[in-house]
Amino acid sequence: MNFLIRVGINAVALWVAALVVPGIDLAEDSSTWTSKTVTVVLVALVFGLVNAVIKPIAKFFSFPFIVLTLGLFTFVVNAFMLQITEWVGGAIGLSFSIQHFFWDAVLAAVVITLVSWVLSVVLPEAD
Repeated sequence: MNFLIRVGINAVALWVAALVVPGIDLAEDSSTWTSKTVTVVLVALVFGLVNAVIKPIAKFFSFPFIVLTLGLFTFVVNAFMLQITEWVGGAIGLSFSIQHFFWDAVLAAVVITLVSWVLSVVLPEAD
């Protein structure tokens, strides 16, 4: 159940990032509301899997930079996770793209982090 809540939080955060950041395109080629929703949820699922598998390894190897920048390098790691999500999503046919390689991804990572944090505070977690 907790995993489904996390996927839902990721879906909302990705959707908000696509609305706020002009270089993020999410479910642009979908015509109906249902197909857009399915695309957003599938991209959130891929993003959650990328965060679960690759992010701990990336954070381990970037630990000196995270300490040196007082945690700000975490946004670069999150941007990298978005780039991997775009690559995997493109390989399986999902409509998720980042126009400019670095800055749009970093700005989207900031938005996703803030929205995920707010939703995690609002929604209770299971014990």
